[in-house]
Amino acid sequence: MATATAASSNRQTGRKIIAQNRKARHDYAVVDTYEAGVVLTGTEVKSLRLGRASLVDGFATIDDGEIYLHNVHIPEYEQGSWTNHEPRRVRKLLLHRGEIERLVGKTKESGLTLVPLALYFSNGKVKVEIALARGKRSYDKRQDLARRDADREVARALGRRTKGFDR
Repeated sequence: MATATAASSNRQTGRKIIAQNRKARHDYAVVDTYEAGVVLTGTEVKSLRLGRASLVDGFATIDDGEIYLHNVHIPEYEQGSWTNHEPRRVRKLLLHRGEIERLVGKTKESGLTLVPLALYFSNGKVKVEIALARGKRSYDKRQDLARRDADREVARALGRRTKGFDR
């Protein structure tokens, strides 16, 4: 009985973020997000446990009813031997059939793309948050930056006023 509780307490719980793709939120307007599992090898998981990954140029494609993650960089595990993985290999994503069919329809009809937003551990399993996104044009990006700056100025002014500096 004591061994069962000891084994279950060694498991990770919660969500530990490995890598985020902040540039994706800047370059794309996120329409919807999905959580997917990732098919990985042992050395990839060990490298991810060290917190090493990059999603910067990553994207997902749909081929033959399966979703694949491209250009996500997981560096080789330093203690790995001949079993080591290739850093930028194509990785399969695990989603429910209904979610895949919904994504197929939306990417074909309206010019949306699949972009990874975050890579994280959820209860000991590696998950990726992919976004169904529409590319922003340069003027959209400028509008977002201007809106963010205006919001920041309003927050500053309110902060000064509540502290009693603006009288």
